[in-house]
Amino acid sequence: MTAQLIDGKQIAADIHDEIRADVEEMKTETGKVPGLATVLVGTRKDSQTYVKMKKRACKKAGIASFAHDLPEDIRQEELLKIVLDLNANPDVHGILVQLPLPGHIDEEEILSAVSLEKDVDGFHPINIGRLSMKRRDPLFVPCTPRGCIELLDRTGIKIEGKRAVVLGRSNIVGLPVAMLLLHRNATVTICHSRTKDLPSVVREADILVAAVGRAEMVKRDWVKPGVVVIDVGMNAVDDPSSEKGYRLTGDVAFDEVKEVASAITPVPGGVGPMTIAMLLRNTVDSAKRCL
Repeated sequence: MTAQLIDGKQIAADIHDEIRADVEEMKTETGKVPGLATVLVGTRKDSQTYVKMKKRACKKAGIASFAHDLPEDIRQEELLKIVLDLNANPDVHGILVQLPLPGHIDEEEILSAVSLEKDVDGFHPINIGRLSMKRRDPLFVPCTPRGCIELLDRTGIKIEGKRAVVLGRSNIVGLPVAMLLLHRNATVTICHSRTKDLPSVVREADILVAAVGRAEMVKRDWVKPGVVVIDVGMNAVDDPSSEKGYRLTGDVAFDEVKEVASAITPVPGGVGPMTIAMLLRNTVDSAKRCL
């Protein structure tokens, strides 16, 4: 058996088309468009790349982009004022503070200062608190976990009643995606580096979300036939045959596991494109509440 490929790139492209249509309708009806503010501190190349991708996606979708590219040595008070000013700007419906921030910045204070109504990253303590409770709806769901669930839904994979295993317990992916699966009536196990006999626990999964950050950790004998695999990992491994000298791989040994799984996301081209798509979707949802 060779697994169905869950094409995150195509699914994200479909979502971008839907977002463009929503933005155009909003513009026609109200004369306004959603606005996303990005706050980038310093000159880290990876952070610059991520922010540039988000700006480009906004432009294609017709979403207004408010960029704040700030010096590495900005003072805490100055950065806090920028965030508070964005909170007060009615043209801004989402605020994204690109992490990590420089060491002299109190990251928790800055992130907590972002308005709950503009927390399109979904990491405000109240949003996370609501996500972790029954019959509570957060204003925003974190983008990568929301993207994982969207991949399952748009591929027609049933979640209810399934045994889901989440490999990894980060605040960014592991814990929130486990909560989302639980809300969808899956039976959820969260496992990690301290889990005893980890392969046997992973082998119980009907749906496996791998988000542990270790290249090709999950091998063929770790999964049962027919498993659905959502691979969130993005790891660079040495590859002399590649022009760049490395290749990107997930947390799952793709070539092995695809022969056992019923469906699997590739890396790259699986979960990755969904993160920006969900960021834009959160921004549009925020604007709909205001306009």
